[in-house]
Amino acid sequence: MTARALVARVLVERRRVLLPLGIAALVNLGVYALVVYPLSLKVRASERRATVARTQVQAAERDEKTTRTSLGRAEQADADLRRFYRDTLPSNVEGARRMSYAKLASLADHHGLVVERRSYDRDTGHRGRLHKLKIGMALSGEYRDIRAFVHALETSPEFLVIEDVSLSEGARPGAPLSVAVQLATYYAGAPDGA
Repeated sequence: MTARALVARVLVERRRVLLPLGIAALVNLGVYALVVYPLSLKVRASERRATVARTQVQAAERDEKTTRTSLGRAEQADADLRRFYRDTLPSNVEGARRMSYAKLASLADHHGLVVERRSYDRDTGHRGRLHKLKIGMALSGEYRDIRAFVHALETSPEFLVIEDVSLSEGARPGAPLSVAVQLATYYAGAPDGA
């Protein structure tokens, strides 16, 4: 008997068993093709969306943390700025004059410099939350004393800003050096001192 004949004989003799098995196989194949496979595609797509969503949530959490940190720093900077306005800056033009006049006279005296001239002028062109008081000074003395005076100004806790320094020799040999210093300080009050 040939193999073909043998297969035909098995099919005929076992058709009661093979026919339901074949139908069941076709039904299984149909269910897979019509239900399982499309659902598996949906599951994969859902898994990809879930992965993307997890990545987005992690990025959002990092952004939130960064934002909270920045907000904390901004609040600290705001508190420091309010403390600076309250504790360091004078509240009006008269307070700025008093603070700078006393400080500059004390520093000049401490460093052995002679104050030849001093002037104060409000900067009306300055715009912003703070108001500016310009201070001009003419001093004379030895170079090392002038240098120490400038250093003391730079490290002073009072808010005095050196805008310009010009040094010149005395009119005659051996005369003390002359220095012109342009300073500024700021105050938080109204520009008219009111």
